[in-house]
Amino acid sequence: MPIVNRIAEFADEMTEWRRDLHAHPELGFKEHRTSDVVAAKLAEWGIEVHRGIAGTGIVGVLKCGNGAGSIGLRADMDALPILERGEGPREHRSTNDGVMHACGHDGHTTMLLGAARYLAETKNFDGTVNFIFQPAEEGLGGGDKMVKEGMFDRFPCDTVWGMHNIPGIPVGSFAVSPGPMMAARDNFIIKVQGRGSHGAMPHQGIDPVVVGAHLVMALQTITSRNIEAQDALVISVTQFEGGNAFNVVPDSVELRGTCRVFSPEVQASLPERIERIVNGVCATFGATGTLEYLKGYPATINDPAQAVVAAEVAEALAGKERVDRNPKPMMGAEDFSYMLNQRPGAYIWAGNGDTAGVHHPDYDFNDDLLPHGASFWARLVEDRLPRP
Repeated sequence: MPIVNRIAEFADEMTEWRRDLHAHPELGFKEHRTSDVVAAKLAEWGIEVHRGIAGTGIVGVLKCGNGAGSIGLRADMDALPILERGEGPREHRSTNDGVMHACGHDGHTTMLLGAARYLAETKNFDGTVNFIFQPAEEGLGGGDKMVKEGMFDRFPCDTVWGMHNIPGIPVGSFAVSPGPMMAARDNFIIKVQGRGSHGAMPHQGIDPVVVGAHLVMALQTITSRNIEAQDALVISVTQFEGGNAFNVVPDSVELRGTCRVFSPEVQASLPERIERIVNGVCATFGATGTLEYLKGYPATINDPAQAVVAAEVAEALAGKERVDRNPKPMMGAEDFSYMLNQRPGAYIWAGNGDTAGVHHPDYDFNDDLLPHGASFWARLVEDRLPRP
């Protein structure tokens, strides 16, 4: 089953939509123009439009027949605070300096719009499709906000589905597996209070830089010595700040970092484990330490049965040889996880081809992917909500 013929017919229009969105990127919870564009297109196709969910979020509702079944399809809309570089000519370059669609959310939004147009025209399904256009995926938890505002109460979904482009996978190929696809993401701030001194006489103080250095190393023992090897965990100290002179031992330093993990149980154990190391290492040197642990996105974990459904639909579309049913999970985080925590569903990766990586200033969404992604959404709806 190749790309849907009708979707192929308006693929050039989809490219125009995507490039318009790329040229006008907006940060999380500020997707006002993007939201206007999405709402206008959904209304043009006769889809019921609901706005103001999590601020700039939209749910488009399309019903057909008398079926009681319902499905939610989600696309994210926000851009990143990155200055677009982009090699070579790019007519659709960002017109908003310092903001760009460096993760492909312009493409995700466009693929879902393409599916919405097709399904509104053909109505080859029986039930309700909820097209979820989510704001603020990039670190601000727009998915969590939509859930907390009662989206699933207002727009019931038996299942919910998400898709993300992946550079390095050929266009027309997909990857999906049961269980974890993306990691949970927490952050931490550690403040070490010592006692300052002259750099030539460190014995007169308590050097927080040395304490912080020991903390950086000690934190790695959580992964290597406290967690089972099968439970993937990354703890990275990414910032180390303190002092402002060559010859002065500072009073204090601050360490910041991130934790990435798949297991909810391991994630729940991390604050206590890190605090124990902070207290112990600081006490060893006569310093004091405090930990601020910032809980972030949970892991994105596919329902096993729905992951199989996604794989089967992708195989029918692209062929078995172009669907990876056992990809390695990524340590990046994704707030579609909040929706999967509420409803069964799956998150699938779609190949973006040989492009720069996401969150890179040279990245651009591959327009060749647009009809493949829209066709996947269309076939998923027709498979899950078949006509009698």
